[in-house]
Amino acid sequence: MEIPIVNFEGYTLEESNISSEDLQKLCSSLKSAFTEVGFVYLENTGITQLEVEEVMKISKEFFDLPEERKVPFSRGTYSDPNHGYVSLERESLNPSRPGDLKEAFNTRLLQPDIKWPEDVLGFRERQVTFFLRCKELSLRVLKLMARSLELDPDVFVREHKDIGTDRNSTTLRTLFYPPVQSEQAKEGQLRCGEHSDYGSITFIFQSPEGGLEVLSRSGAYISAPYIPGTALLNIADLMQRWTSDVFISAVHRVLLPPPGNANARQSLAFFVHPDDEALITCCDGSNKYPPVNSVDYLMERFKESYGRQEPDTSRKRKRENKRIRQKKKRRKKKTAR
Repeated sequence: MEIPIVNFEGYTLEESNISSEDLQKLCSSLKSAFTEVGFVYLENTGITQLEVEEVMKISKEFFDLPEERKVPFSRGTYSDPNHGYVSLERESLNPSRPGDLKEAFNTRLLQPDIKWPEDVLGFRERQVTFFLRCKELSLRVLKLMARSLELDPDVFVREHKDIGTDRNSTTLRTLFYPPVQSEQAKEGQLRCGEHSDYGSITFIFQSPEGGLEVLSRSGAYISAPYIPGTALLNIADLMQRWTSDVFISAVHRVLLPPPGNANARQSLAFFVHPDDEALITCCDGSNKYPPVNSVDYLMERFKESYGRQEPDTSRKRKRENKRIRQKKKRRKKKTAR
């Protein structure tokens, strides 16, 4: 089995000039991929290979900085617990393995008045621009996914209306897998351990170096190679719950390079999450899964990846979000007077 490739032409970011017949075919192709594999390559999305390469280039400038100049931007030093730098081996997406051989920078906060890496000119602007491009593509895909299930086209989109604000945990993650000799790694160590994603859907943009594999329904891993000009899209765990297991959240991993090959690897991952206050229930009306709050579910999964010492920030964050909303309301009332 291979991961299918679906042509997004006619429904790209630049146009929506698609006939009802072609729209139905597109929905059918996505549904087939998401029920059989959980992954799909989208070509002609409107996000170009040049855009991807520019984000990777400026991200690599950050990762090339000495460690002491990256640490001040670490995840956990911001108001949002998932924004910022993640150092090598800090994360274990498969907790039974040693720490993953990768670094990351998570863009969750978009505002300019927080600390951004000043040593890398244009870093924030490039990350935020790409974040917003991926956001628009995500909303288009969520509509198609609802249509494919013969649901209200906005049933998923309504719970993602706050992407890009402090009320939604959607994250652009730029990843760097440094050069490594496989024989020098710890026993059982991978570049990225076996895991499934946490939220609704994920977009992945890769560099040519391989290593990404997806667990098929037959129980065998299949390669998810680099295909220039495409966006690799997969279902995440909350969406599987939401659709009562109609759509599959497939386990995936990134292997070490083969012996004799120590090449670095890069990728961009756009993790789409429902709004923090969204209550995820089975969209078919069943009770196959109990209702779950989006941000509480996310924080519990973070504890698994970063160790049980990961702070439970969900309640604190809710209180902070409520305080911000109340402050904005008071400001509006004052302006109205």
